[in-house]
Parts: sequence; structure tokens; C-alpha cells
Amino acid sequence: MSDESLITTVLDRGVATVTIDAPPINVMSRELFRELRRFCTSVSTQDDVRVVVFRSADPEFFIAHFDVELLLELSASEEPISAGNELSLFQQMCERLRTMPKVTIAEIGGRVGGGGSEFSASCDMRFGAIGRTVVNQMEVALGILPGGSGTQRLPRLIGRGRAMEMILGAQDLDAETAERWGYLNAAVEPDQLRRHVDNLAHSIASHPVDALVRAKRSVLNAEELTLREGLIEEARLFEELLQTDAARAAMTAFLQMGGQTRDGEVELGSLLDRLRSAFDP
Repeated sequence: MSDESLITTVLDRGVATVTIDAPPINVMSRELFRELRRFCTSVSTQDDVRVVVFRSADPEFFIAHFDVELLLELSASEEPISAGNELSLFQQMCERLRTMPKVTIAEIGGRVGGGGSEFSASCDMRFGAIGRTVVNQMEVALGILPGGSGTQRLPRLIGRGRAMEMILGAQDLDAETAERWGYLNAAVEPDQLRRHVDNLAHSIASHPVDALVRAKRSVLNAEELTLREGLIEEARLFEELLQTDAARAAMTAFLQMGGQTRDGEVELGSLLDRLRSAFDP
């Protein structure tokens, strides 16, 4: 996959790993935003990508925050920043991350804040490093508010009260607290973070692609539909998948490998590992 000046992308067995390298602290500058936005637009239609992992070349910073100098320029401009009834360009990028038919994972090995946190919160999963990952939603301390989706994304992710504390408090959140609150899926030891994320990403990418896409869509429906509507759509998507060749092949292989037997089910995790290996792209 092609590289840009501030991000490098490598594709391996269905996993696109995007490494952000924008010294000195990975500020979400105009150029980094443009490159990430271009990437998110292009990758959403690339059939050979199933999972996208975002990580940083800097062990101390994932994405520090949005460029405050750029915000000051915008504040002095007479041009309207919002687009009326339309999402802003940054919100559009975050929504693309949330809804694209790819699994998106943020590997947050260091600090993340402001717009970087909004970017991360838009991914399907987030993982951090104990003693290194720090999250800060800093905007209110600067006299503004999280305007890239934070006030809407965080309550849905961690709950109203904790979102209020995070946004209004503008204080550092360590990895263990972020995990307990549900911002991080898991906080692991720093030397295990990359391996943990890589293993999960490649495990996910080995699953039938139609199942990945429809399962993500069904989970997103829980945020957008009533329970009854979501259940009806879940049943429809389930029936669609039952008719696919990939599902028939995977279920047949599962039974042949010992699934639905006492010995096979006792070691279900290892059985599924063998099943994934059999269909690893």
C-alpha cells in the first residue's frame, strides 16, 4: 500500500497497519488530518483489507490532540466553520471510521487527547499500555468543547456521567482507569501491546469477510435502531450469511475438526484457532 509523508501503511494477510509518524508529538495538523482522511476514504472500498490497525512510531504519543495553532487561525477567520446541517470534515472522517465495512483498532501506546481521542473513540476497539497510555479530553480547559464528535461519541462509549467527568474535568485518565470505564478494551503491559493487537487483528482478519462486515453492521444497529428494529435486522443478516459458501465451508470444517463433540467443545478455543488457520487469507 502507498505511503504518505506522515503515515505509513503495510498490508499483511488482510490487516492494514497504519503507523503515524508526525514529529514532534503527532499533533493532528492539517496535513495529518488530510492524510488520515484520504486513507479512511480509500481503505473503506479496498476488498483486500479486512482489519485496520492504527499505531504510532512515537512510543510516548499516539495522537497528541488537534493543532491548537490551526484552531486559533480558524477562530480569527470570518468563514463559517460548521456546515449547517452537514457533518464537519473531521466528523465525517470519524463516522467513516465507525461505519466502514472494516474492523478498526487503535493501538494507543502513549498519550492521546482532544481530536486524537475522538479519532480513537470512533474506532471499533482501543487498546493501551499500562503506565504509558494517558487519555485527556482537553478542549473545555481551552475554552471550547470537543467538536470532532467527542460530546456525542463518549457518552455512548463510557456513559453520560463519566463522559461529563472526562470532558468537563479535562484531566489525565490513566490506562487502568480508561479500561475500567470502557474507553479501552484492555490495558496490557507495554511490551505486550503490539503483539496483543497484532494477534487479535490477524485472528479477526482470518474470519469469513461477509460475516465480519455483517456482524459489525448489526452491532452498529444497536446504536441506531430500536431494540425491535435491531433484532429484525439481526435475523435478516443472519439468514443472509447462512446462504453463503464461506459459512457452509466454515461450519462443515468445524464439525470435521471435532466441533459439537465433548472433546472438541472442551478445547473450543484451540479448535477455533485451527479453524481460523484453515481459512487464514
